[in-house]
Amino acid sequence: MPDFALGLAALGRPAYINLGREHALPDHRDVDAMRAQCHAVLDAAYAAGVRRVDAARSYGRAEEFLAQWLATRGHQDVQVSSKWGYAYVADWRRDVATHEVKEHSVEQFTRQWRETEELLGAHVGLYNVHSLTSDSPLFGDLDLLLALGGLRDSGVRLGFSTSGPHQGETVRRALELTVEGRRLFDSVQSTWNVLETSVGPALAFAKESGAEVFVKEGVANGRLAVDPPPAVRELADQHGVGPDAVALAAVRAQPWADVVLSGAASPEQLHANLKAREVDLEPDELAACAEPPEQYWATRASLPWE
Repeated sequence: MPDFALGLAALGRPAYINLGREHALPDHRDVDAMRAQCHAVLDAAYAAGVRRVDAARSYGRAEEFLAQWLATRGHQDVQVSSKWGYAYVADWRRDVATHEVKEHSVEQFTRQWRETEELLGAHVGLYNVHSLTSDSPLFGDLDLLLALGGLRDSGVRLGFSTSGPHQGETVRRALELTVEGRRLFDSVQSTWNVLETSVGPALAFAKESGAEVFVKEGVANGRLAVDPPPAVRELADQHGVGPDAVALAAVRAQPWADVVLSGAASPEQLHANLKAREVDLEPDELAACAEPPEQYWATRASLPWE
């Protein structure tokens, strides 16, 4: 069965787009409070058997918080993945118009890998391009591809995450990339949930090709926890769990899924998410909940950063 991983998108900065997050976090979200919250959720995840953690340069101070937690706890069995490609620009404010800026360039990669390596060092076993799309300049940037190939050859596995209504096209195109005769990426992290299932066939292709498949946003940035479709609510009642657990159980049921990400913002949310381990669903049991991809991504783009 798939592993669970803790994603730190909601824990490294004071604002994010997860619905239902506001009451899970401290009233005053200064750096010290968010560090303590992040460490509490990491402790809860480790105690529950979760050994994978996913971060990104754009998740505020997530890498810093994770590095401090690893240093103080001394855990040697935690698998860390992180991402480059977005820069956090909100300066720890919640009321800004822009929280992160995307740039897929060799300069951004070189700078952000250096920053990640300084904080997390050998803990990082997987480094992802953040939100790769089929029109990214990465595909035609030979200098960037060679730099990525150099990191791959040093022993760090490379992957990419995807977003948007054309994820499937991006997955297939990125997995065809080679540098010096070897495939560049052997891991993919995509958005799949019962509302947005369009990338499923491409993730099945990725799995068949030997790539590791991570699934993010399994609760649709909180939509499936706060306002789930009736079918999700009914299954939650039948199994005695929350709708978030049913949503993640639907991810866990996909035969191509290797790692299911939880974006929990508190130990309580994490424990509720992990109840998905107790719910067995058929892969297509909630297929009727799916929305057209363009509709789903338009709704996601309208969610507030809080």
